[in-house]
Amino acid sequence: MLPSFASALAAVLFAPSVLGTHLFVSHYTGKIYTLTYEPSSSGDNGTLSIDSSATGCGNMPSWLTLDRTSKTLYCFDESSNSGVVSSFDVTGAAPKMTGQAKTSGADVHGWLYGGSDGNGFLSMAEYGESSISTYKLPLTSSSKVLQKDSFTVSGPGPVPSRQDAPHPHSTITDPTGQYLIVPDLGADLIRIFSINASTGKLTTCTPAKAGAGDGPRHGTWWSPNDASVDGLMLYTVNELGNSVTGWKVSCPHSGCLSLTKTQTLSTYESGAPPSSSLPVKAAEVHVRGNFLYAANRNDQTFGSEQDSLVTYNISSTGILDFWTLSKRRTRTLGPPSHVIEVIGEPNRSASIRNTQYTGNAKSSQKAGDVPADDVQELMSLVSTLRGFPSHPSKDVYGQDVKVDFNTFEIQWSNEDEDSSADTVNEIAGEQKDDFKRIADSIEALARTFARKDAAV
Repeated sequence: MLPSFASALAAVLFAPSVLGTHLFVSHYTGKIYTLTYEPSSSGDNGTLSIDSSATGCGNMPSWLTLDRTSKTLYCFDESSNSGVVSSFDVTGAAPKMTGQAKTSGADVHGWLYGGSDGNGFLSMAEYGESSISTYKLPLTSSSKVLQKDSFTVSGPGPVPSRQDAPHPHSTITDPTGQYLIVPDLGADLIRIFSINASTGKLTTCTPAKAGAGDGPRHGTWWSPNDASVDGLMLYTVNELGNSVTGWKVSCPHSGCLSLTKTQTLSTYESGAPPSSSLPVKAAEVHVRGNFLYAANRNDQTFGSEQDSLVTYNISSTGILDFWTLSKRRTRTLGPPSHVIEVIGEPNRSASIRNTQYTGNAKSSQKAGDVPADDVQELMSLVSTLRGFPSHPSKDVYGQDVKVDFNTFEIQWSNEDEDSSADTVNEIAGEQKDDFKRIADSIEALARTFARKDAAV
């Protein structure tokens, strides 16, 4: 994050290119910025630079939605009472506004849906208006609301300051494009609508009830097989409850989608957020492969301005398992390359990590811990990855280390290789782990690689 953006960064989107990664950033000062991230050949953090800026999305540009096919960026204005939704052509050096429509205001999120390609209409969550609205695309100065659904509640919820009324916080389509899901923070509901793709009309279905005081905010999808909705799960992040909830999804051929709650987990391993000078709130949620990431706003675990990111492993049945908490809050996952590293960890174990690369920027998510003296047994569990190229890395002592998945050997480059291995074994001590859980994690990783290979 650029220092000047620290107080008012609203949304960020990644767009990969040959030379670098382009980002679109909205800012509460009324501008949309384009930035470029250039990876470093030396392996450090690289550079982030501002390329251009544009106005045209009201006074408080907020959520950004990108239609990658037409290279059209949609921006939602969070201004109260009277706002706008705007479209921008992003094929050139700077965003160029191509259309704009007036809204009721407090537009905190939006999503494309319907039409012949899933991009024929635009839905938006109007937090302050307790409503959602839709528009037919493309946007023009004469665009009018296609449909507006307003919601009410009989009384305030368990958190009266935030649940005085319904507050829809986002709109997302399911993977089939037949349904629209609306997490409602104020009403503790996951609202569900069926979609008429031709007309854009939304039909109300029976909502799913979140936990009292959860305050569902955003959602994301996962299934064990990308080519099927069998086993499909919805995961919602709960801003007020500082938790994530898993929902088993039933997708009929017609009628209404239904959700069945499977679990709710805190975004903190202890089950409760740490003390903070500001209210701690779970904010964003993303799925990458078989890992779920949720962000915590105002979490001061890593410093007064750090926020945090929690990582969960997703089992083959969609059950979440808490793995780790790290720095960062808002995150949009770019297109990664994947490797697996086995490294010595300071937490008295050796770890398998699923490491993702965007350019040369690396972030690692823990995929399972196992005592170092049992690494060879663990390696036998990843036989499905045989033939995957080895990759050099460094252990926690700064020594070069490489895992060869053809031979399942771990190689240290220092002259006294045994001393490094012995040191990690000594750190591991007598700690033992549940190999059933580890095996499930490795199977999850194997599915991730299998899907990547199939896509290629």
